[in-house]
Amino acid sequence: MNKIHNPLGNTIKASIEVSIRLLFFFLLVAWCLMILYPFLTPMLWGVIFAVVFSPLYLSLARYLGGRTKLSASIIVILSLSIILVPSYFFIASMVDGIIEVKDEIASGAISIPSPDANVQDWPIVGDKIYQIWDLGSRNVEKLVSTYSSQLAAAGKFIVNVAMGIGGDVLLFVLAIIIAGVLLTIKGTNDVTRKFYGKLVGERGNEFTDLSIKTIQNVVKGILGVAVIQSILLGIIFFAANVPYAGVWALLCLLLSVIQIGPVIVMIPIIIYLYANTTPGIATIWTILIILASLSDNVLKPILLGKGAPVPMLVIFLGSIGGFIMSGFVGLFTGAIVLSLGYKLFAAWMNE
Repeated sequence: MNKIHNPLGNTIKASIEVSIRLLFFFLLVAWCLMILYPFLTPMLWGVIFAVVFSPLYLSLARYLGGRTKLSASIIVILSLSIILVPSYFFIASMVDGIIEVKDEIASGAISIPSPDANVQDWPIVGDKIYQIWDLGSRNVEKLVSTYSSQLAAAGKFIVNVAMGIGGDVLLFVLAIIIAGVLLTIKGTNDVTRKFYGKLVGERGNEFTDLSIKTIQNVVKGILGVAVIQSILLGIIFFAANVPYAGVWALLCLLLSVIQIGPVIVMIPIIIYLYANTTPGIATIWTILIILASLSDNVLKPILLGKGAPVPMLVIFLGSIGGFIMSGFVGLFTGAIVLSLGYKLFAAWMNE
């Protein structure tokens, strides 16, 4: 007996089989992503560092006669030293300072000089600062007991900041090691070109070059400018004999990177200068500090948009929007995504 051919039934059966296969495929992809999720941030940073270090890596490898592993190892060791050594001294000095202040308060050895009467003339906050300062100069223990809750909150904040810095340091250490591995196996460039080739076909190389150039521009235009600005401010702080000048310069660097700016640090330092030097000298230092803080307005447009395949505004908005949305790594991912979107939109409009 001949079987009755049923095209509709065969189509339904094939659709069900395809649906089941797709379901298991997506489940597998989702499972893999869940497993890799804890490592997503260091992996992204590893790719970013690999792109940033790539020109130096290639030059160093040529100089060393093609020894790629040695070149990658040198870059990793130097990068880890740049991160770990200052971080150790910063955290150690912060902890030692807290312990020292605590011991001095407990023993009664700490003393605060009497405030200058001119402090009361400072606008808005003058009276309040004078009262707190005067109380501390007369009785430190009473000052501590009066503002114990505020001091406890400040201490908790400092501890959380130190722990956050420690976590970020570990993140960057892992990311630099990943970057070294990627440089050695030359995986970043090839995988990126294959990935974009699958997505956009013939324009894969163009989009790969766009991503690499965007990362390099963000490094120069945001991180590079922040480093230059913090170095200038650090030199001024050291020259003006500001206490803990290195710590203030590091804070300026962090604030500049996250695009808040060093104003939060500048204000108390300027107040300190006016309280401890003559008005003329303090004014000169203030002018220099303001000029150094405004240097990013000149450097950022030059470095952020130099040689960029998209307008500088697109990279800048992508970096800031990415940072607001995804944190520090969003400085790069936001700029890349918005640049790619801009190129696709421009291609669609032109074609």
